[in-house]
Amino acid sequence: MAIDLRDPGASYVSFWRERHMCTLTTHRPDGSPHVVPVGVTYDPDGGARGVARVITNKHSRKVANVLAAGSDGARVAVCQVAAGRWATLEGLAVVRTEPDVVADAVARYAERYGRTPTPNPDRVVIEITLTRAMGRA
Repeated sequence: MAIDLRDPGASYVSFWRERHMCTLTTHRPDGSPHVVPVGVTYDPDGGARGVARVITNKHSRKVANVLAAGSDGARVAVCQVAAGRWATLEGLAVVRTEPDVVADAVARYAERYGRTPTPNPDRVVIEITLTRAMGRA
């Protein structure tokens, strides 16, 4: 079911605030999908259509996949499932390294997941500018 990114609805936004593990799908340089479990935060007000964020280590395969796509960004998807509810966000991902951006993403993660991650000097943010949303929340 398609979701309007400009007005995703209260139940959809609420579902993205509950504590659920998610998956991130990126593409390897050979085009094959790379799917990994991650924590995701969703900001429906972050820009015209919203932003999703994943904090991770700069040496991870997912970061390498995003960087390999070039400066225009990588097409990615994040998804979560809980019983009969599900939600997918798609968009263009870039890697952000600015300390204030990383700190903001860590704070958002801590709010959603109820724990502050251990400090990591190699932490970066995969920031996804959303282009599509689907789900049943």
